Amino acid sequence: MKLGIERFLEDATLRAPLAGRRVALLAHPASVTRDLTHSLDALSALPDVKLGAAFGPQHGLRGDKQDNMVESLDFTDPRLGIPIYSLYGEVRRPTDAMMDSFDVLLVDLQDMGCRIYTFITTLRYVLEAAAQHGKAVWVLDRPNPAGRPVEGLTLRPGWESFVGAGPMPMRHGLTMGELGHWFIASLKLELEYRVIAMEGWAPESAPGFGWPLERTWVNPSPNAANLSMARAYAGTVMLEGTTLSEGRGTTRPLELFGAPDIDTTALLADMRRIAPQWLRGCVLRECWFEPTFHKHVGKLCAGLQIHVEDPSHYDHSAFQPWRLQALAFRAIRMQAPDYPLWRDFAYEYEHDRLAIDLINGGPGLREWVDDPAATASNLDAITRPDESAWTLERRAFLLY
Repeated sequence: MKLGIERFLEDATLRAPLAGRRVALLAHPASVTRDLTHSLDALSALPDVKLGAAFGPQHGLRGDKQDNMVESLDFTDPRLGIPIYSLYGEVRRPTDAMMDSFDVLLVDLQDMGCRIYTFITTLRYVLEAAAQHGKAVWVLDRPNPAGRPVEGLTLRPGWESFVGAGPMPMRHGLTMGELGHWFIASLKLELEYRVIAMEGWAPESAPGFGWPLERTWVNPSPNAANLSMARAYAGTVMLEGTTLSEGRGTTRPLELFGAPDIDTTALLADMRRIAPQWLRGCVLRECWFEPTFHKHVGKLCAGLQIHVEDPSHYDHSAFQPWRLQALAFRAIRMQAPDYPLWRDFAYEYEHDRLAIDLINGGPGLREWVDDPAATASNLDAITRPDESAWTLERRAFLLY
């Protein structure tokens, strides 16, 4: 199996259209080859590529920023002497000066397959800027570690944000290269766009189901620690909009959740009673944890960990992380109607809308959780049409 960057490095004919053109790279810590050489270093060693600038998304080119809403600064690479521009600092869209630094932007970002992951928003922004400035964008494609499943409500009109790049469900099931094609079509952009496709990617094959297990995992962001997190993330990311801990400040962030004041035995029992069909494909384990930073720092939390690593109990087609996490919220609300579940704070530069709604691209999930009369079938009734429509819409953009 070969990544887009590896095919690009090996095949000079793929690079030939870059002759005489200034090249920039958009990358992060997981932008590595099979031997773990960073793409910036690999590209700079090519005699036929004129690399003059690089860009870093949220958490930085080097992945140095641990939490959300912690900005990275522009700097000059001390070895290559080229400018490194931050697209999560003073700006999130590239400036005119940044766009003037290249003719072709190579995008080599490891995504997580979830709409809220901001790297896909950055992809949208650079595509829009490239169309405006007459620049080219080439995506060096990488796997979607969450695979092809589709799940969640589609982002509603007017709910676009840095964590909501466009009208797609929470789990979109596309690669970055495929998403680029979808953005260009849906936004009616005109620009030179190419995907250097992977070779041998098999998103439906066990046991990786999107992630080739023979490949080393490198965190694309500081709390994306492993494949288990990637599989659960489309659900656990919603915890960022709640008062529950998502495990930041532990060694298994975004694989578990909890708080000091919940009864996990009762919670799990109620989840199994309300919608057992939403718990398929994984194992939930009661646990305890004490975050060393972030929510509930220094407090003992009762929680549940989502286990999806053992092939004997992980069912890729049955696992529904978004519904599982929604079910946990619903069970908490039924147990304690006044529980302060929703966290009201500035989230990804939005100050006037609840984070849980920004995450879900509208208020539908929160309204379902808070409705005393709501049932599991009610959430399915508003979600399944979105999932079916997206499954059909994305077909035209599948490359593998």
